Amino acid sequence: MKPNQNSDIVPGWVGGFADSNPLFAYPKPELNSLPMLHNMANITRITRQQPVYWPEFSWETVQGKQDSRCFQMFAHNISSIGYDDTGRIWSIICPQQGACVPNITCLNVEVTVTGQRGWVNETNPELGIAADMTVEGKIWFSPSSHQNWLVQRAWDLFKEKSLPFPSDKENAIQVTTHKVNDPDQPIFPIRAGESSLFNAPDFARHQDNAWSVGNIEVEIGGIIPRNHPTVDTFNQKILDLFNIASGNMLQAGNVLTWNLWFRNPQLVDTEKWRTHAERWRKSIDADHGPVSSPARYADGSVFKPREDLFEEVQDAVKIIESLI
Repeated sequence: MKPNQNSDIVPGWVGGFADSNPLFAYPKPELNSLPMLHNMANITRITRQQPVYWPEFSWETVQGKQDSRCFQMFAHNISSIGYDDTGRIWSIICPQQGACVPNITCLNVEVTVTGQRGWVNETNPELGIAADMTVEGKIWFSPSSHQNWLVQRAWDLFKEKSLPFPSDKENAIQVTTHKVNDPDQPIFPIRAGESSLFNAPDFARHQDNAWSVGNIEVEIGGIIPRNHPTVDTFNQKILDLFNIASGNMLQAGNVLTWNLWFRNPQLVDTEKWRTHAERWRKSIDADHGPVSSPARYADGSVFKPREDLFEEVQDAVKIIESLI
């Protein structure tokens, strides 16, 4: 990590929350005494933040095959940990990015935080964070996809039947997550250091520039049902297409990890914090621009999705036709 890290601390740091309960301490922080907080309910309490400038995601493109693991850095300047002067965490913003199914459509994906608790310690960056959170994966069609014949036909028919269509975040396909190997536990940890599940390649590490690093490991669950057979079947097919495009990033049973490479602490404008994620969501165009790095294997070669998707597209068409 950067030398002289403590010289980067901006004025106002008090600290102490990490030490307020001996169970909070490493090597095994226990945070169960803290309530899980709604992620947007305490924005006015946030005075400081640590931006996750390098959110480095990783997953196996073929479950159980370590050599199939790929790495992708999501967009800069979206993710951040928000906390007060004592170090208590009050909100976490997670990243967004896009994925395109060759010759068919493009989709936005967001890791949406639904609850969190924990602490940061600016005076000890090496063990500078311990938190828990709950998240959902959300997938919806990017704006350019709305002109695609398949998407437009499906959207028109869904409208006719007054059914929810994943054309925006509000109607997104929602994918559950849980603690690894514990499907009944939706709460999972954020801990200091890099993930121990693998050795990240040099291009996915930022130790020379980062303030500190933490890691998250979460297992992907199933889709949250909409309680309508056609909608649920269609959403599952779109998720299947997304997984083809992304290398099974959100495939049920897969473990998604990300190393959180933080920039140094900064002061927070609470109103900007409140609107930050929404501004980025509206500005991201999944089809253009450097919103994220390409997904790459450990040797640096770029992941390439399948292009022969005839059967998957035909299945989607049959689902749409069932609405007629």
